[in-house]
Amino acid sequence: MSDSSDLFLPEQVCFPLYASSRMITRLYQPLLEQLGITYPQYLVLLVLWEEQKLSVTELGSKLFLNTNTLTPLLRKMQDKKILKKQRSNKDERTVFITLTDLGKELQDKAKGVPKALIKSLNMSSEDLENIRAIMWRFLDNFSETKKEE
Repeated sequence: MSDSSDLFLPEQVCFPLYASSRMITRLYQPLLEQLGITYPQYLVLLVLWEEQKLSVTELGSKLFLNTNTLTPLLRKMQDKKILKKQRSNKDERTVFITLTDLGKELQDKAKGVPKALIKSLNMSSEDLENIRAIMWRFLDNFSETKKEE
């Protein structure tokens, strides 16, 4: 006989992750609206501010997004003139993403976003660092599982 309490919401790992993700996204929303970008666009920018130039595949890998999810997101950002796409000279199937001047300028405008978000969480820096470390470990484990499939 199985323990039915395993099916109670407080016993699930997925729910606090899901609810926390939604809450974080909601907290980011007013901060990012001031920049004219969405949370997924912010994530793309974070990677490109660090990496400068990536293929769509590399970007998707870093963000844990499939190409079919990433392509419309990148198209909207290209329409906003935040980034540009360029086909590889060596392999036309490969598309590289780089920032435009506007995309680079957004980096300065976004500098206060992380601190504002952290302040709104009202948690100690130690707790936040522990959560971040655990979540990166989770994602690393998930990535290893995906490679094995």
